[in-house]
Amino acid sequence: MGTYIHFTDEQKERANSVDLEEFLRRQGEKLLRSGRESRLARVHHITVRGSEWYDHIARRGGHAVSFVQHYYGTTYQEAMELLLGKKLGAAYPAAQPKQEEPTNPFALPPPHTDMRRVYAYLMKQRHISREVITHFARAGLIYEDAQYHNCVFVGMDEQGVPRHAHKRSTNSQGKSFKVNVEGSRPQYSFHHVGQDGLLYVFEAPVDMLSFLTLYPDGWQGHSYVALCGTGGQVMHWMLEQNTRLHDVVLCLDHDEPGQTAARRLQEELQGAGYHSGILLPVHKDWNDDLVQGQTVTGPEMTMGQSM
Repeated sequence: MGTYIHFTDEQKERANSVDLEEFLRRQGEKLLRSGRESRLARVHHITVRGSEWYDHIARRGGHAVSFVQHYYGTTYQEAMELLLGKKLGAAYPAAQPKQEEPTNPFALPPPHTDMRRVYAYLMKQRHISREVITHFARAGLIYEDAQYHNCVFVGMDEQGVPRHAHKRSTNSQGKSFKVNVEGSRPQYSFHHVGQDGLLYVFEAPVDMLSFLTLYPDGWQGHSYVALCGTGGQVMHWMLEQNTRLHDVVLCLDHDEPGQTAARRLQEELQGAGYHSGILLPVHKDWNDDLVQGQTVTGPEMTMGQSM
């Protein structure tokens, strides 16, 4: 058993204020910029900014000491010693005080005069049906932006006012990207409201459109939502706004982050009294299933078995 070390309040404050980006670089970790934060290359669901961190799957975060305990599995004493530089003989710099940055108001990117590139991308590369694309395009929920020809997926509030936009590049060559427009409110991301009590939940708009292409029969009667990530804000907003919804099918990606998020969302739903199930694509996601010509036996049947 190690020797107990008493840490002063000044030491505790100094350890908790260590700049986590600099600390991780010195540990040999690769970081990826993600807006104002940095994301760990090895574990994409953990972000750091200054001395603060957040695990977007575990839904917990804090400051430097708890980060070292959480990420490296150390004891409190080991974390303190590491952050204070006792093991390497050099202290880590403190994070700069976080500046409150003004947030820009939400605004949709200006639209292009036509949607030729968006239709070509969604139909030829993603194999999504023209009818499904046209339904959302006519409702003003999918369009092509003027500057970069990105595909823009729009989310509206209960009054039909755009509050969220998710951009996805239509490039067939080079690195593609997807990002939410600055100022987007996550509870209003891309969705469709039907008439019955069934809600399908997806990670990305392309997955949602792929599912509608795979299972087109009567799809407009159900409700669908794309989280544009794995957070559940828009799912809970849909349930609050539409009291007839009582069954929720979680159709997140067939990988560890997707299914970890699905189980977390299912626990939240069960705690709120909703009937829920998890529906898995055969491959990684629903667009992979569509492109590779794969369907499950029947989404309603599979959902019922997993309830």
